[in-house]
Amino acid sequence: MKKGILNYISFFVLLTSYLVLPSCGTVDVFEKNATIPKQVWKSSFKPEITFTIAPNDTARYNIFIVIRHTDAYRYKNIWLNVQTESPGGVVNNQPLNLQLATDNKGWLGSGMDDIFEHRILITNPHDPQRLSPGVYRFKLENIMREDPLKHVMNVGIRLEKAP
Repeated sequence: MKKGILNYISFFVLLTSYLVLPSCGTVDVFEKNATIPKQVWKSSFKPEITFTIAPNDTARYNIFIVIRHTDAYRYKNIWLNVQTESPGGVVNNQPLNLQLATDNKGWLGSGMDDIFEHRILITNPHDPQRLSPGVYRFKLENIMREDPLKHVMNVGIRLEKAP
């Protein structure tokens, strides 16, 4: 009886490996977040996120800003300057006013206990970006009037292949 159970478990593990592992060959999501020291974001702290698009990559991407904060964060929005350097060396600055809460709904992100995470799309949802091959650098800068900005835990970039 024990040998039959072991054979069944071995078969199940082998079957699962055959079905699941081939799908792990490509990554459809990239996300990197920077920790804000002591949850106090000084305007002088400008985290950089770098990723590389492969030469044969023809996918289109949606780009998100990721923000994690505590419930003690005082504002319904956050102003960021997103500086993007593309592989050709072209630098683009994009000031963004990102909504984090409304009076009716409260925090718009997902939460657990007193921590909230927001993934906010910053590219056109109807026209995902085709990215040229090479290295991309994103620099994220807090441009809120309050300096330092308290209760912000992490900030980052998320890249998802569009369906």
